[in-house]
Amino acid sequence: MKNIKRKHLKLRNLLKKRDENLFDYFYNPPGSVPGTLRIEADAAPPEIELIDYDVDKVVRLANLTPQECKNHLETESVSWVDVSGLGNKELLQELGIVFNLHPLILEDIVNVPQRPKIETYPNQLVIITQMVMLKEQEKGFHLEQVSLVLGKEFLLSVQEEPELDCLDPVRNRIEYNKGRIRHKDADYLAYALWDAIVDGFFPVLEVYGERIADLEDELISDPTNESLGEIYQIRRELLALRRAIWPQREAMNILLRGESPLFGADAQIYLRDCYSHTIQIIDIIETYRELASGLMDVYLSAVSNKMNEIMKLLTIISTIFIPLTFIVGVYGMNFNPETSAMNMPELNWAWGYPVVWLVMILITVVLVYFFWRQGWFKNIGASKRI
Repeated sequence: MKNIKRKHLKLRNLLKKRDENLFDYFYNPPGSVPGTLRIEADAAPPEIELIDYDVDKVVRLANLTPQECKNHLETESVSWVDVSGLGNKELLQELGIVFNLHPLILEDIVNVPQRPKIETYPNQLVIITQMVMLKEQEKGFHLEQVSLVLGKEFLLSVQEEPELDCLDPVRNRIEYNKGRIRHKDADYLAYALWDAIVDGFFPVLEVYGERIADLEDELISDPTNESLGEIYQIRRELLALRRAIWPQREAMNILLRGESPLFGADAQIYLRDCYSHTIQIIDIIETYRELASGLMDVYLSAVSNKMNEIMKLLTIISTIFIPLTFIVGVYGMNFNPETSAMNMPELNWAWGYPVVWLVMILITVVLVYFFWRQGWFKNIGASKRI
C-alpha cells in the first residue's frame, strides 16, 4: 500500500508540472495601477476582422486597423469587430480609444485568464467567457478567453489566439443570411456568439465520455501505471472545464434578470436556451467527475484482485510442496537400519527410491485435482507488472 501511495504522489507531481497551464491564475503585482496591461511575451499579434451587416447586405473585411473600423461604428447596421491575438499593446490601446473602452475593460480583456463574468458600464456591456477547443493531435483541450463588449450598434469580440475558434457557424449564418440573426440587433449577436461558445463544450465532453468508458474497460482487464496517470489527468481536466463553465451560469443569470438595458427582452428569451445548455454541461461534467473518481476505486480493486490471484497461485504451489517437502525432509534424516528394524527399513528396499517418487507424484496429482475441483485455478493467468 505504501508503494502504491508513493506512485500516486509521483504521478500527481508529474501531472501538476505538465498541466499547470490549466490552473493558472492571473494577478498583477501588488500595488499596480488599475488598468495596467500585461502582455505575454509569446502572445500572437492581433488580427482584426469586421463583419458589418443588416437585413439587406453584409460586408466582411479583414486585416483592418482600429481607425478603419471607426467609420462602420457610426452606421445603423450591426458591426461585429473580431480581434484575434493580444500581442500588440499599442494596437490594443488604440482599440480602447476607438471603442471608448474603460481602462478596467481593457485590463480584463488583455490580462488573461479572467474568471467568466458580466460587467456593466454606462454605454457598454462586457461579457468575459471561456471557449474550449479540442487539441487535434493529442489528448486534452485548449482553453481560451473570449471577451465580448456590447454597444448599441456594435459588438467587439477579443480572443487570445488567431488560429481556431468555434464561431464559424455564426459567421456563416451572417454571410449566407441563415436564420434570424441579420434581422436582429447587436444583443442577439452577443447571444449567438455566447451560445456557440457554450455549445463548444459538448464535443469535448463527448470525447471525455469515451475516454472514461475505454479507461474503465482497461482497468478491469489490465490496470497499469499509465492507466493511473490517465485517471489523474482526466480528473484535472474535468476540474478545469468546471471552472470554465460554472461562472458562466452566474453571468447569464445577471442578464436574465434584466440588469443591462443593452441586452433586450427578445435576446433574453433566446439566452434562456443557452442557460439551459450551460446547466446541462455542468451536470455532465459533475457526472463525469464522479465516474472519474470511481475509476480510482476500480483501479485499486483491480490491482487488489490481481494481487489476490497471484497470492492464490503461490498458495497452491506452496500447498503442493508442503507434503513433498515433508517426505523429502524425513528421508533426508540420518538413519542406521542395522541398529534397529525401526530405523527406516525402506532404505534397504530395492524399489524404495521409485516408490518415494511415485508417492510424491501421486500426492501432487491428487492435490492439483482437488484444487481444480474447488475452482482455485479459475482466473489465474500471466499477470502483467503493475
